[in-house]
Amino acid sequence: MNIVLPRFLKSFYRKEPLISMLITIGAVDALIGGLDDSWSLFAFGLGIAGVTLAYRWWRVQQRRPLPEQPIVQHYLPPHSSSPTLPMLSISKKKPPQ
Repeated sequence: MNIVLPRFLKSFYRKEPLISMLITIGAVDALIGGLDDSWSLFAFGLGIAGVTLAYRWWRVQQRRPLPEQPIVQHYLPPHSSSPTLPMLSISKKKPPQ
C-alpha cells in the first residue's frame, strides 16, 4: 500500500475533522446504496459528499492570501574569513578516584 496516502488522510482528518467525517459518511452511504440497488441511499450519499466537497472548496476560495513576508536584514556576513571565537579544546583529565 502506498505510504503517502495514509499520511495524507491522517493529516486531512486532523485539519478538517467535520468535513472529513461528512465525506466519509457520504461515500459509505453511496457505496452501500450502489451495492444494494438502493438508489435513494446512493443519491443521498452522493449528495452529502458533493455538498461537503462544494462547501470545502468554497471555504478554500474564501481564505485571504497570506501577508507578504517582511524583509529580513542580516547584520552579520554569511561567512567570515577569520573566526572571531577561539576554538574550544577539551582537556583530558583523569576522573577522581
